[in-house]
Amino acid sequence: MFDGLSAIYIVYAAAALTGILIAEACYLLYAGRSDKRTAINRRMKLQEHKISQEQVLVQLRKERGLDAGTPLFSPDRFRALRTQSGMIMPLSKFLMITCGVAFAAGLVAIWYGLPPLMGFVLFVVLVPVLPVLTLRFKRKRRLKRFGMQLPEALELITRGLKAGHPVPVAIAMVAREMPDPIGTEFGVIADEVTYGSDLVSALNSLFDRVGQEDLPLFVTAVSIQTSSGGNLREILDGLATTIRERGKLRRKVRAIATEGRMSAYILTAVPALLFAAIMALMPSFYRDVWGEPKTWYLLGGSITWLMLGNFMMFKMSNFKF
Repeated sequence: MFDGLSAIYIVYAAAALTGILIAEACYLLYAGRSDKRTAINRRMKLQEHKISQEQVLVQLRKERGLDAGTPLFSPDRFRALRTQSGMIMPLSKFLMITCGVAFAAGLVAIWYGLPPLMGFVLFVVLVPVLPVLTLRFKRKRRLKRFGMQLPEALELITRGLKAGHPVPVAIAMVAREMPDPIGTEFGVIADEVTYGSDLVSALNSLFDRVGQEDLPLFVTAVSIQTSSGGNLREILDGLATTIRERGKLRRKVRAIATEGRMSAYILTAVPALLFAAIMALMPSFYRDVWGEPKTWYLLGGSITWLMLGNFMMFKMSNFKF
């Protein structure tokens, strides 16, 4: 009897140990792939395709719309917005997607009772507005992440200078060890210097590609050190501290101004939610007035005043320093 129980317990223990080992193997396999996927930036991913470093630089510039083959019909401000947003999707494909979304929004509005003429007007308005809003959102998110990475990158450059490396080599260390967006951007600097550009011009190009407001401090510090000499390590140490403190102050001010932004969000959402609730619960509530021209004038005026009020509230709650 005891021998039979002992054999069963051994089988159970072996099965449990086998399950644990299988789970651990799956976890290690997934974790290893995840680390490999998240530990590299866009530039290093392109390097894995066994292409030359010059081809990597050309590909990165092409993705950002900086190559000579970029269409010239797009305005300069829109091209700068696209570059600073970090979007790597071809511009033609991006515009096709936004136009499709605008067309779908117009059809949905007509389906829910909007006159065809007003649906066409909505489509015409959304066609130029949607790409700009999307790129502005992507640029804002990218600048926020770049600003958080910049002090760490400056400290990494400082450690490289302490070890005796020249500035381009220290910048290349940032490109190897930090994720996007700052890893790829500093990698482009290293590649441009490698293929003949001077360091100051490469840093000015960095500011044009990124547009982050703290970058001129870094560019100016390196430019002064290049032209007149000086202890760049100490300058970058102080600059990293200054940028980090500015970021803390910026986040503190944003937290204080949250009340104004939340008021704007609520005042915008309440009329829209109320209108959606009425249309969902009583679809015939506005049926008698949809065909009246005065209805659309009143709606247009109300939306205009609402947007104007939101604009003023956001201006009052946003601080530039």
